[in-house]
Amino acid sequence: MPVAMGYIPLGMVFGFLFVQAGATAWLAILASLLVYAGAAQYMMIPMIAAGLPISTIALATLIINLRHMFYGLSLLSKFPQARLPRWYMVFALTDETYSVLTTLPAGSPTRQLLSITGLNHGWWILGTTIGAIIGAQARLPLSGLDIVLAALFAVLTVEQWRIKTSPLPLWTALVSYAVAYAISPAHALVVAIVLCIATGIYCRPKTPDAGRDA
Repeated sequence: MPVAMGYIPLGMVFGFLFVQAGATAWLAILASLLVYAGAAQYMMIPMIAAGLPISTIALATLIINLRHMFYGLSLLSKFPQARLPRWYMVFALTDETYSVLTTLPAGSPTRQLLSITGLNHGWWILGTTIGAIIGAQARLPLSGLDIVLAALFAVLTVEQWRIKTSPLPLWTALVSYAVAYAISPAHALVVAIVLCIATGIYCRPKTPDAGRDA
Protein backbone atom coordinates (compact mmCIF):
# COMPACT_ATOMS: atom_id res chain seq x y z
CA MET A 1 0.00 0.00 0.00
CA PRO A 2 2.80 2.52 0.62
CA VAL A 3 4.05 1.81 -2.91
CA ALA A 4 0.54 2.30 -4.27
CA MET A 5 0.26 5.66 -2.50
CA GLY A 6 3.47 6.72 -4.21
CA TYR A 7 3.17 5.05 -7.59
CA ILE A 8 -0.37 6.11 -8.45
CA PRO A 9 0.24 9.89 -8.01
CA LEU A 10 3.69 9.69 -9.63
CA GLY A 11 2.28 7.65 -12.51
CA MET A 12 -0.48 10.24 -12.90
CA VAL A 13 2.07 13.03 -13.16
CA PHE A 14 4.02 11.08 -15.78
CA GLY A 15 0.92 10.31 -17.84
CA PHE A 16 -0.27 13.91 -17.61
CA LEU A 17 3.08 15.44 -18.60
CA PHE A 18 3.62 12.88 -21.35
CA VAL A 19 0.34 13.79 -23.02
CA GLN A 20 0.86 17.49 -22.43
CA ALA A 21 4.21 17.19 -24.25
CA GLY A 22 2.30 16.22 -27.40
CA ALA A 23 2.20 12.41 -27.24
CA THR A 24 -0.95 10.31 -27.24
CA ALA A 25 -2.50 8.77 -24.14
CA TRP A 26 -2.13 5.18 -25.37
CA LEU A 27 1.60 5.71 -25.90
CA ALA A 28 2.01 6.88 -22.28
CA ILE A 29 0.24 3.73 -21.05
CA LEU A 30 2.35 1.56 -23.37
CA ALA A 31 5.53 3.15 -21.98
CA SER A 32 4.53 2.27 -18.42
CA LEU A 33 3.63 -1.26 -19.51
CA LEU A 34 6.77 -2.03 -21.53
CA VAL A 35 9.42 0.41 -20.23
CA TYR A 36 8.40 0.75 -16.55
CA ALA A 37 11.46 2.73 -15.56
CA GLY A 38 10.21 5.50 -13.28
CA ALA A 39 12.79 8.27 -13.46
CA ALA A 40 13.81 7.23 -16.97
CA GLN A 41 10.21 7.68 -18.12
CA TYR A 42 10.23 11.23 -16.80
CA MET A 43 13.49 11.75 -18.68
CA MET A 44 11.75 10.58 -21.87
CA ILE A 45 9.30 13.48 -21.85
CA PRO A 46 11.67 16.35 -22.81
CA MET A 47 13.64 14.03 -25.09
CA ILE A 48 10.53 13.05 -27.03
CA ALA A 49 9.38 16.67 -27.11
CA ALA A 50 12.78 17.61 -28.57
CA GLY A 51 12.42 14.99 -31.29
CA LEU A 52 15.42 12.87 -30.28
CA PRO A 53 15.72 9.42 -31.88
CA ILE A 54 14.51 6.31 -30.06
CA SER A 55 18.07 4.94 -29.97
CA THR A 56 19.24 7.93 -27.90
CA ILE A 57 16.34 7.57 -25.48
CA ALA A 58 16.99 3.81 -25.15
CA LEU A 59 20.70 4.38 -24.40
CA ALA A 60 19.92 7.02 -21.77
CA THR A 61 17.36 4.69 -20.17
CA LEU A 62 19.92 1.86 -20.06
CA ILE A 63 22.49 4.08 -18.33
CA ILE A 64 20.01 5.38 -15.75
CA ASN A 65 18.79 1.88 -14.88
CA LEU A 66 22.13 0.07 -14.70
CA ARG A 67 21.78 0.07 -10.91
CA HIS A 68 18.99 -2.50 -11.26
CA MET A 69 21.58 -5.07 -12.33
CA PHE A 70 23.00 -5.02 -8.79
CA TYR A 71 19.50 -5.34 -7.33
CA GLY A 72 18.86 -8.43 -9.42
CA LEU A 73 22.15 -10.09 -8.53
CA SER A 74 21.29 -9.96 -4.84
CA LEU A 75 17.87 -11.59 -5.45
CA LEU A 76 18.80 -14.27 -7.99
CA SER A 77 18.40 -17.08 -5.47
CA LYS A 78 14.86 -15.88 -4.64
CA PHE A 79 13.62 -15.46 -8.21
CA PRO A 80 11.26 -18.12 -9.60
CA GLN A 81 12.94 -20.89 -11.58
CA ALA A 82 10.29 -20.92 -14.32
CA ARG A 83 11.56 -18.89 -17.26
CA LEU A 84 8.63 -16.50 -17.83
CA PRO A 85 8.07 -15.48 -14.17
CA ARG A 86 11.84 -15.17 -13.67
CA TRP A 87 12.31 -12.85 -16.65
CA TYR A 88 9.27 -10.80 -15.61
CA MET A 89 10.76 -10.19 -12.16
CA VAL A 90 14.05 -9.18 -13.77
CA PHE A 91 12.17 -6.71 -15.96
CA ALA A 92 9.89 -5.31 -13.24
CA LEU A 93 12.47 -4.88 -10.46
CA THR A 94 12.32 -1.22 -9.46
CA ASP A 95 13.83 0.61 -6.49
CA GLU A 96 10.61 0.39 -4.51
CA THR A 97 9.90 -3.24 -5.39
CA TYR A 98 13.44 -4.21 -4.41
CA SER A 99 13.05 -2.44 -1.09
CA VAL A 100 9.81 -4.27 -0.32
CA LEU A 101 11.14 -7.68 -1.41
CA THR A 102 14.22 -7.38 0.78
CA THR A 103 12.06 -6.72 3.86
CA LEU A 104 10.22 -10.03 3.47
CA PRO A 105 11.24 -12.82 5.85
CA ALA A 106 13.59 -15.51 4.63
CA GLY A 107 11.83 -18.39 2.93
CA SER A 108 8.97 -16.31 1.52
CA PRO A 109 7.38 -18.19 -1.38
CA THR A 110 8.31 -17.05 -4.87
CA ARG A 111 4.60 -16.63 -5.62
CA GLN A 112 4.47 -13.87 -3.02
CA LEU A 113 7.49 -12.12 -4.54
CA LEU A 114 5.97 -12.36 -8.00
CA SER A 115 2.60 -11.06 -6.76
CA ILE A 116 4.17 -8.02 -5.09
CA THR A 117 6.19 -7.26 -8.22
CA GLY A 118 3.14 -7.50 -10.47
CA LEU A 119 0.99 -5.46 -8.09
CA ASN A 120 3.51 -2.60 -8.01
CA HIS A 121 3.68 -2.65 -11.81
CA GLY A 122 -0.10 -2.43 -11.86
CA TRP A 123 -0.12 0.62 -9.57
CA TRP A 124 2.23 2.43 -11.96
CA ILE A 125 0.14 1.56 -15.02
CA LEU A 126 -3.06 2.62 -13.22
CA GLY A 127 -1.58 5.99 -12.28
CA THR A 128 -0.29 6.54 -15.80
CA THR A 129 -3.68 5.72 -17.28
CA ILE A 130 -5.49 8.17 -15.02
CA GLY A 131 -2.95 10.92 -15.67
CA ALA A 132 -2.96 10.35 -19.43
CA ILE A 133 -6.76 10.55 -19.58
CA ILE A 134 -6.79 13.75 -17.54
CA GLY A 135 -3.96 15.22 -19.63
CA ALA A 136 -5.86 14.52 -22.83
CA GLN A 137 -8.96 16.30 -21.54
CA ALA A 138 -7.81 19.23 -19.42
CA ARG A 139 -4.91 21.30 -18.17
CA LEU A 140 -4.51 21.07 -14.40
CA PRO A 141 -1.71 22.26 -12.10
CA LEU A 142 0.27 19.44 -10.49
CA SER A 143 2.28 21.49 -8.03
CA GLY A 144 2.78 19.82 -4.66
CA LEU A 145 2.78 16.22 -5.89
CA ASP A 146 6.58 16.17 -5.90
CA ILE A 147 6.44 15.45 -2.14
CA VAL A 148 4.99 12.00 -2.92
CA LEU A 149 8.33 10.54 -4.01
CA ALA A 150 10.13 11.79 -0.90
CA ALA A 151 7.36 10.42 1.32
CA LEU A 152 7.47 7.04 -0.44
CA PHE A 153 11.22 6.65 0.04
CA ALA A 154 10.88 7.75 3.67
CA VAL A 155 8.47 4.86 4.29
CA LEU A 156 10.75 2.39 2.50
CA THR A 157 13.75 3.63 4.49
CA VAL A 158 11.90 3.04 7.76
CA GLU A 159 11.05 -0.52 6.68
CA GLN A 160 14.70 -1.17 5.81
CA TRP A 161 15.77 0.28 9.17
CA ARG A 162 13.40 -2.06 11.02
CA ILE A 163 14.89 -5.24 9.56
CA LYS A 164 18.56 -4.29 9.83
CA THR A 165 20.60 -5.34 12.85
CA SER A 166 23.24 -2.69 12.15
CA PRO A 167 22.76 1.04 11.49
CA LEU A 168 25.79 1.02 9.16
CA PRO A 169 23.81 0.92 5.85
CA LEU A 170 21.72 3.98 6.71
CA TRP A 171 24.63 6.00 8.07
CA THR A 172 26.73 5.02 5.06
CA ALA A 173 24.06 6.37 2.72
CA LEU A 174 23.62 9.63 4.65
CA VAL A 175 27.33 10.35 5.07
CA SER A 176 28.12 9.33 1.48
CA TYR A 177 25.56 11.72 0.06
CA ALA A 178 26.71 14.54 2.34
CA VAL A 179 30.31 14.06 1.21
CA ALA A 180 29.29 13.69 -2.43
CA TYR A 181 27.19 16.86 -2.33
CA ALA A 182 30.11 18.78 -0.84
CA ILE A 183 32.47 17.46 -3.53
CA SER A 184 30.24 17.70 -6.60
CA PRO A 185 26.65 18.90 -6.14
CA ALA A 186 25.82 18.33 -9.82
CA HIS A 187 26.86 14.65 -9.64
CA ALA A 188 26.14 13.96 -5.97
CA LEU A 189 24.02 10.87 -6.56
CA VAL A 190 26.59 9.10 -8.74
CA VAL A 191 29.44 9.92 -6.35
CA ALA A 192 27.34 8.80 -3.35
CA ILE A 193 26.58 5.46 -5.03
CA VAL A 194 30.29 4.88 -5.66
CA LEU A 195 31.11 5.70 -2.03
CA CYS A 196 28.38 3.35 -0.79
CA ILE A 197 29.66 0.51 -2.97
CA ALA A 198 33.22 1.09 -1.78
CA THR A 199 32.10 1.09 1.86
CA GLY A 200 30.07 -2.07 1.34
CA ILE A 201 33.06 -3.87 -0.17
CA TYR A 202 35.38 -2.71 2.62
CA CYS A 203 32.97 -3.53 5.46
CA ARG A 204 31.54 -6.82 4.18
CA PRO A 205 31.75 -9.62 6.76
CA LYS A 206 34.44 -12.20 6.21
CA THR A 207 33.38 -15.83 5.87
CA PRO A 208 35.09 -18.52 7.95
CA ASP A 209 36.66 -19.94 4.78
CA ALA A 210 38.14 -16.56 3.94
CA GLY A 211 39.62 -16.35 7.43
CA ARG A 212 41.29 -19.77 7.11
CA ASP A 213 42.68 -18.90 3.69
CA ALA A 214 44.22 -15.75 5.12
